[in-house]
Amino acid sequence: MAIAFFSTVMTQVNADPINPILKAEIDEEVTAPEIAKPIKNDIKQARNYPMQPPLVPHNIRGYEINLNVNKCMACHNRTRTEESQAPMISVTHYMDRDGNFLAEISPRRYFCNQCHVPQTDAKPVVKNEFVDMEKMVIKAEKEEE
Repeated sequence: MAIAFFSTVMTQVNADPINPILKAEIDEEVTAPEIAKPIKNDIKQARNYPMQPPLVPHNIRGYEINLNVNKCMACHNRTRTEESQAPMISVTHYMDRDGNFLAEISPRRYFCNQCHVPQTDAKPVVKNEFVDMEKMVIKAEKEEE
């Protein structure tokens, strides 16, 4: 009975259309896909939707972020932006959950990589069919004419 269950699970796993490693048989060797390379051109990318956290336009490999150190704040802290020329983090990062402003970055906003991710040369896994609201409004206006 356990063998039949296992083969059913393997059949389901082999059907995964996104991850080629999961398509392999259990005794088959598969090379992992290359890790996406960070884009290091420091060019800020347009956001795809309102309230999207900005992408990180530089390599952050080796950046230390733990309870005692946040390497991001060496440049993006409001007291360091003039010297570093990096954009200052949003004032919302200095607010607690009740909307009160704090002297230091809020603990709930301290771990930057929870929201902000580096840009890479990774190819999309699935087709992106997102349409920006402005484009939808322009299309609707043209259809009315």
